[in-house]
Amino acid sequence: MRNGAVLAVAFFAAPVFADGAVGAEMPLPEGHLVYTEYRMLARTDKHNELVWRLESLVGRNEETFEVRSAVFSYEDLMTGKGRVFLRLGPLPQERPDTTVPDITVDTRKRLLTVHDNGYPFVALDYEGGRRGRTKALQDYQRSVRPYVPGRDGVFMSNTWGDRSQDARVCESFMLREIEAAAELGLDAVQIDDGWQKGKSINAVNAGTNGVFIGFWRANPHFWEPDEKKFPQGLGNVAKAAKEKGVRLGLWFCPDSADDAASWERDAALMLDYHRRFKVDFFKLDSLRTTSELAFSRQRKLFERVTAESSGKVVIDLDVTADKRPGYFGMLESGPVFVENRYTDWHTYWPHLTLRSLWSLVEVVDPVRLRIEVLNPLRNMEKYEGDPLAPSAYPPETIFAIAMAASPLGWFETQGLSPETVRAWRPLVAAWKREREAMAGCNVFNVGAKPDGLSWTGFVFSPRKAGDPGYALFFRELSRSPGFDFDFSEFFPRGSKVEVLSPRGKAGMKGVSLEKPLDFVWARFAP
Repeated sequence: MRNGAVLAVAFFAAPVFADGAVGAEMPLPEGHLVYTEYRMLARTDKHNELVWRLESLVGRNEETFEVRSAVFSYEDLMTGKGRVFLRLGPLPQERPDTTVPDITVDTRKRLLTVHDNGYPFVALDYEGGRRGRTKALQDYQRSVRPYVPGRDGVFMSNTWGDRSQDARVCESFMLREIEAAAELGLDAVQIDDGWQKGKSINAVNAGTNGVFIGFWRANPHFWEPDEKKFPQGLGNVAKAAKEKGVRLGLWFCPDSADDAASWERDAALMLDYHRRFKVDFFKLDSLRTTSELAFSRQRKLFERVTAESSGKVVIDLDVTADKRPGYFGMLESGPVFVENRYTDWHTYWPHLTLRSLWSLVEVVDPVRLRIEVLNPLRNMEKYEGDPLAPSAYPPETIFAIAMAASPLGWFETQGLSPETVRAWRPLVAAWKREREAMAGCNVFNVGAKPDGLSWTGFVFSPRKAGDPGYALFFRELSRSPGFDFDFSEFFPRGSKVEVLSPRGKAGMKGVSLEKPLDFVWARFAP
């Protein structure tokens, strides 16, 4: 039996729908409709542009058209009321069967058909135009995975970002990482590839023995701590993390061999590390979802780990490569690890990271996105003469770009300069004081789509009346020192405005910054 059409999805439910090509038929309302399709890409190692919003006015004289998209809506132009469909599975191009469309629209018969392609969907009614659609999508995702302070929206570092790969990972290195993380104010430290006994294909000295699938077959002890690097296992690292008030994360690869046949063994290992070493965060890499059976088993793995840890284990789904569940395939488990960008390879620009987040928040709850924060002073020579070089930005801006989401410190914390730490520490502390209230808001992208030259940013509109809202605006290389914006669209007139960023001004009519590449962050209290 295939998963089918539903209007609501319970926790980790896999609703069953009868076999057949048609999942659900719905009459289209009368009126002038605009159809919106969001074309999205994963495999972010190879893609920079992740979201396209395509709008069309299709008349009754046109042919029936098919839609292959995880997010699709129709909306009455006159009222701003509409319905948005969200497919709870991999993106169309990442599914095992790419031939079955998501939706067919027959404009002459005024009929919309949602096809059964193996994954459930939700249909959400909304009003208020595009912002109402974003709110409906964010609220639904938040209903499936509620925000839990301390578990979600944390600032976590990962050892892979400075490209030393597994070469430096060992007990003494990790003890220094934890010390530096506590000084900066990080919530968690994640040990990437290199802690384990087995060698992945990305190991510095992997040679021809590196593995990225078939781990248990290659070595039954693959996922034990490397006794040369960690003579006491992970015990001393876990103890130091607890003493410093820093939580622990690990890189791990559930075995995709034979359609994820080893899912139970993988789940047991994750739960064992959680119980013995208080590992609360797992970044899952190497996942390959090449069949419906693999998807089903991977879901069972996520279910078991989540249930048996009482929801304490946070699973990061990596969307950087391969066929994987993607942005919407496992909403219940945790955030999405979005990008691998490096100054070493000249592939990281702050404005492109901002562009990815700005685009994704329109359809993805931003707290579900791990957004990279890099060390801006590494490899400065590779960016010489580039006005958008990471080092051209005030260091606070580099962190601020990720404040609307879940910041990922894609660096070795001990390698940050004292100047960077001094600049970031008070901003990190301020963000941590406000983040729970920020997470209680819907986040809307405003201004221009980031391109390095514009005014752009986010408005945080509170879900509950009486709660504060926020604005986070960036002046890229715009010549204009100010950006006019009527905040009364979101916040009550007469709201008290407090600027939280080191620089900038904000009021009910807009924001301003003296210099480019800076940001202004403000709270709007009723």
